[in-house]
Amino acid sequence: MGRPEETKKTVLVAGAANLILAITKLIAGAFAGSSAMLAEGAHSVGDTLNQGFLLASLQRSKRPPDRRHPFGYGNERYFWSLLAAFGIFVAGAGYSIFEGILTISGHEKGGEQVWLAFAVLGLAFVLEGASWIRAYSQARAEVRENGRDLMEHVRKTPDVTFKAALFEDSAAVIGLIIAATGLTLREVTGSSFWDGLASILIGLLLVVVAFALGRDSRSLLIGQAADPADQRVISEVITSAPGVTGIDELLTMHFGPDDLLVAAKVHFSDDISADQAEDTAEEIDRLLRERLEIVRHVFLDPTQERQTGPPPRGRGRRRRHQADQEGWSGVAGRSG
Repeated sequence: MGRPEETKKTVLVAGAANLILAITKLIAGAFAGSSAMLAEGAHSVGDTLNQGFLLASLQRSKRPPDRRHPFGYGNERYFWSLLAAFGIFVAGAGYSIFEGILTISGHEKGGEQVWLAFAVLGLAFVLEGASWIRAYSQARAEVRENGRDLMEHVRKTPDVTFKAALFEDSAAVIGLIIAATGLTLREVTGSSFWDGLASILIGLLLVVVAFALGRDSRSLLIGQAADPADQRVISEVITSAPGVTGIDELLTMHFGPDDLLVAAKVHFSDDISADQAEDTAEEIDRLLRERLEIVRHVFLDPTQERQTGPPPRGRGRRRRHQADQEGWSGVAGRSG
């Protein structure tokens, strides 16, 4: 489950660090004539813009459901994260690779103020390290809550805003190591090849990050199911309810990191009444919300094992904001 306030703090810390470093890296890169430092500057510029995208996603996804968007705006998180991934690819990776190629081909010359570049790299390690520790601490806290190991949690979490901040910070720390190595080798050997190669490697690193974030955002944006472990919990809750003999079909979909829809075609025993079916549906709804806090919408379609007539019918409630709409058409459900 995502932690919106913690994610917001993580994004703010990363954004502040990137804004400071974007300015200092570009200045140092210009004075030192280092393509790797300029690539790192472009990386930080792109990351700063992306933090703005991620903050926008956190704010806009909080809007309540309305008539046009009855399931809310949680998917905005995925849209803005997709833009952030595109920003990393264009502003960071594209410029870094281009700058590296220019340096290797001899079109870029080294500068005199190399000490300034190393000083900025040291500052960057401190700021980027602090930002990374913040994101890592959030990941560890969430791991303690859900019982997964760290890598599994990062891979499976639907909170792509947090994931983007963690990936960007991790790429930033690795990029600093690459830039420092390339700049050092340039000074030791006198060849700009190493500086250009470092710039290209930084660009390729950003390509990997952009692809990973873009893939996850795309999958969630088009409608990703709940984690298999969560689906097992949902199946267990439904099948253990009184009068339920099985599940014919279970569908789940994320509408944001903290918003999950559950829809199921449920087999009821032959002797269950319409009132009992409704009571069971209400109890399943309550239990699902207790076991999985991200469950927001539950829709159950009751059927019978040996049907001699229409499925049980009764009243179902579907809540949107403060308005209740009553009606039953073979579905017992609750939304909101």
